[in-house]
Amino acid sequence: MTGNLTHRDRAILRAVAGGTAELLGSTQPDLFVDGRCCSDQLAARRLAHAGLIAGARPATPGQRVPARLTEAGHLELLAV
Repeated sequence: MTGNLTHRDRAILRAVAGGTAELLGSTQPDLFVDGRCCSDQLAARRLAHAGLIAGARPATPGQRVPARLTEAGHLELLAV
């Protein structure tokens, strides 16, 4: 996916790496940063479906769990 990320995608990855993000358990996970809903849910969902961000643990539908970067997410964030 390197080279296909937008500035907004990278900002979302940085926010997740910062440790203040949560994912809402769902087939279309919603992302929350600092307790607020991410303004670009389509980008957040695209990153989750691409395997760049994930919940730190399994979540039941409707449950918020800490978000984390996957190994692929870390690599994408480092690639410039």
